[in-house]
Amino acid sequence: MTSPTVSRTAAADTRSPCLSISPARRNVIFMALMLGVLVAAMGQTIVVPALPTIVDELGASVHQSWAITSYLLGGTIVVVVAGKLGDLLGRKRVLQGSVLVFLLGSVLCGVAQTMTMLAISRAVQGVGAGAISVTAAALVGEAFPLRDRGRYQGILGAVFGVTTVAGPLLGGFCADYLHWRWAFWINLPISIVVIAVAATAIPALPRRPKPAIDYLGIMVIALATTALITATSLGGSTYSWGSTPIMGLFVGATVALGVFVWVEGRAAAGILPPRLFRNQVFAVCSVLSLMVGFAMLGALTFVPMYLRYVEGASATVSGLRTLPMVVGLLTTSVSAGVMVGRTGRYKIFPVAGTALMSIAFLLLSRMDESTPWPVQSMYLVLLGAGIGLSMQVLILIVQNTSRFEDLGVATSGVTFFRVVGASFGAAIFGALFATFLGRRIGPALVASGAPVEAAHSPAVLHRLPHYVASPIVRAYAESLNQVFLCAAVVALTGFILALFLREVPLADIHDSPACLGDGFAVPRTKTPEDVLEIAVTHLLHEAPEVRLPNLAAAYQDSELDVAVLWGVLRIYQYERFFETAKLTDIAKHLHLPHQVLEPVFDRLVQTGYASRDGDVLSLTAAGLGQVEVLSGLLRKWLVDHLAVAPGMQQQPDHHEFEAALQRLTDGVLVQRDWYEDLDELAPAANLAAAK
Repeated sequence: MTSPTVSRTAAADTRSPCLSISPARRNVIFMALMLGVLVAAMGQTIVVPALPTIVDELGASVHQSWAITSYLLGGTIVVVVAGKLGDLLGRKRVLQGSVLVFLLGSVLCGVAQTMTMLAISRAVQGVGAGAISVTAAALVGEAFPLRDRGRYQGILGAVFGVTTVAGPLLGGFCADYLHWRWAFWINLPISIVVIAVAATAIPALPRRPKPAIDYLGIMVIALATTALITATSLGGSTYSWGSTPIMGLFVGATVALGVFVWVEGRAAAGILPPRLFRNQVFAVCSVLSLMVGFAMLGALTFVPMYLRYVEGASATVSGLRTLPMVVGLLTTSVSAGVMVGRTGRYKIFPVAGTALMSIAFLLLSRMDESTPWPVQSMYLVLLGAGIGLSMQVLILIVQNTSRFEDLGVATSGVTFFRVVGASFGAAIFGALFATFLGRRIGPALVASGAPVEAAHSPAVLHRLPHYVASPIVRAYAESLNQVFLCAAVVALTGFILALFLREVPLADIHDSPACLGDGFAVPRTKTPEDVLEIAVTHLLHEAPEVRLPNLAAAYQDSELDVAVLWGVLRIYQYERFFETAKLTDIAKHLHLPHQVLEPVFDRLVQTGYASRDGDVLSLTAAGLGQVEVLSGLLRKWLVDHLAVAPGMQQQPDHHEFEAALQRLTDGVLVQRDWYEDLDELAPAANLAAAK
């Protein structure tokens, strides 16, 4: 047992401000965080249905994929830095700065006059969005009690799922009924509200020790990915594939990747340590995640384009027509995560998911202007289901097969590959589409006699007589069909790779479904303790039996009854968070007359577990000893119910796991009410008085 002196010192060192924040203030903070995450997440998809309209005004259709790619890249690169800066400067400052950057990017997007300016502005916007997502999640972890974090994190995750639906609808509405620039200007009032609430409601939370930041690794991987995506975007359109600029970009990217591997092998806190790839499961999941992202963004970008140019749908209708894919994606994403948690079997999901994606893309490649929309919807449901079966489960697999010390970096790593895959998908499919369309659009214009504007504006195209528009529509349909066929090949490659995924017994400490936001958001820098905390909060939420009567029943050596154990914990909680425990404050918080609680604390004083000076209560060394025993019982219950793999005791990171679990157990002790049903307290208190 830890000595009482050490316990009290440790308590002082680990005090959290979360209980000093009133519930009303906490709700205001969370609403601001949710609004911030809402605009950041919606930025990924709101521009998709408006792209044809944007291209119609700004031109440069061959580079339209950069409107999506630059946003993703900006968010991905800033994630690691944002998390570490939050530790260094405080979450409040970083949140306000992140929203300001996002607001600046939104303004620049709204006034962009060229596609190049829009792409640069979207990168700025993405930097702000990535930092908002990371900082909001971290603030929930610091400003909210442990017992509530799972619920609030789940809501933030659900926001990402909602914006997958709402983003295309809102973007289409802006393009049709307002102006496409409103898809960016709409962020301004929301961002101002978030900044104002952050300034007035969020407390100045304590900073953490100066973290190690892998600046060199971040810079090198940013250069490598930017060079690769630039080469794939410009190759075959602006420059030939064998031209000096394109070959130079490929060579530069290769050198940068080599430097990145060298840097990460020597970094103290690398963003993607090479040792992760010695785990065959992580390596396969990373490649699969890249392919899923590749296919997902390709579909989100080019399905609305097909509907606009081939079907003649408006921006709003094209957003609505993509909903079947989103419904399929959300449904299978959540259900697959639940099934993995219950059965412990995971291989079937990425295998089935990539198979469905292959079939769906093959079916999409056979569509033409005569394909009925119910049939198209069926194809899109199939595609969404395939993506959903693979996307979320890959995160769960990595969490359950990684060493404890690698949980955070492995989780963010596999998500990083999904975002990089999405960026490459948008860029490569964009380059392929430009090549395929370039071969057809010239002859189609000659054959139809249509004005050149019809080749770049769906509105102009579908105002033409059918016999005039038909050659151009056919050129778009055939070009997009080829893009979907290429996507089918990528998905089929993923299917073959998934067959080699090794299935191992899951270490069930993470058997709860991964947060929905992990599947849709940019990668977050989770520590191993963050991942363990998610599992613990989920477990406690699903385990109503974790109450003092149950713990007391296992407390064989205790001389105290349930009510007095509750009193010990109440004093401990108030000493932890407010430095002083006053009887009147405890009673006021519980909405009880202080006379009801007098017998409980009087008995604590009589038995030597507490001392009292007027209204002030303090735990003695014996009282702190009771807290230590309760902590041990709770920790044992958590270990038993987390079902830690038998080999955990022999793993090199076992001590890190135990230390993290000890900190989380202490958090549960001080942040849980323990008597949710206050009607039980009065009879127990009366019994204590009678003893």
